[in-house]
Amino acid sequence: MKKKIIVVCGPTGIGKTGFAIWLANTFDGEIVGADSMQIYRYMDIGTAKPDCYERKMAVHHMVDIIDPDEEFDAAKFADMADSSIAEIINKGRIPIVAGGTGFYIKALMHGLFRQGRAADRKIIKRLEIESEKKGSVYLHKKLKTIDPDSADKIHPNDSFRIIRALEVFESTGRTMNSYQKAHNFADNRYDALEFGLYMDRKKLYEKIDQRVEYMIENGLVEEVKELVKMGYSCRLKSMQSLGYRHVCDYLNKKTSFEETVSLLKRDTRRYAKRQFTWFGKDKKIIWLKPGERKKAEQFVMDFFPEKRNLKT
Repeated sequence: MKKKIIVVCGPTGIGKTGFAIWLANTFDGEIVGADSMQIYRYMDIGTAKPDCYERKMAVHHMVDIIDPDEEFDAAKFADMADSSIAEIINKGRIPIVAGGTGFYIKALMHGLFRQGRAADRKIIKRLEIESEKKGSVYLHKKLKTIDPDSADKIHPNDSFRIIRALEVFESTGRTMNSYQKAHNFADNRYDALEFGLYMDRKKLYEKIDQRVEYMIENGLVEEVKELVKMGYSCRLKSMQSLGYRHVCDYLNKKTSFEETVSLLKRDTRRYAKRQFTWFGKDKKIIWLKPGERKKAEQFVMDFFPEKRNLKT
């Protein structure tokens, strides 16, 4: 019999953390984070990581598990999340997988074909030097000529992913996009009740803009400065993510402060749009507004009839 879990997904800024905490408190659950950025230590503001109060309200797994310069991928996430889910179930509690990284959730739910290929460090080093001399935009143009599909998915300033995609092609003669298409997803590994959160797009974009302003006001620039001071390069994969690469560009005088804030708002809205597209392909997702908790309660009680007496 497959293990039962609840999944809470949706775009950034929609309210997944609050919804998952409510589920955990209502139905005796623990939360397994499915966010590719909240796994990193020291990166709190830009990742909208659950704060101390929220972590006291519900147990959170898969948060603050690695340093910003450690390698991590969907396969490792699935392995570690599997262990967390087993631990939660052994306690007699409900695992609630919550986050917006669709590929992580898909890897957990369906498994992932593993290439088992190590990157060629010599090629990586050469490309890093080339990036320093000519800029990431130059390498992005080069990637565009050999792997336009991957280039379209990677921001021209994301030197880490650009270099990785170029290294794959130089080492194997195949594009990164072809490898990604070769991922084989199996049948469901879990029996999952999947909730997707949504709201009016205009309202969500307004919330995203407010969230960006909140992050800036609460020290995002200072957080990135501290990370750099700790020795974490702006070229790291973690530091090339949403928010962190924008502040890195500002600190490196590539953009003004006003332009940095504007670009971060724009790129976060675009990211939310891509998340809607990704999750919209999953026909098993039950779409709810963040406030539709009564509906969610009924779905959970039907899915976990033994938990009916825990409803508050």
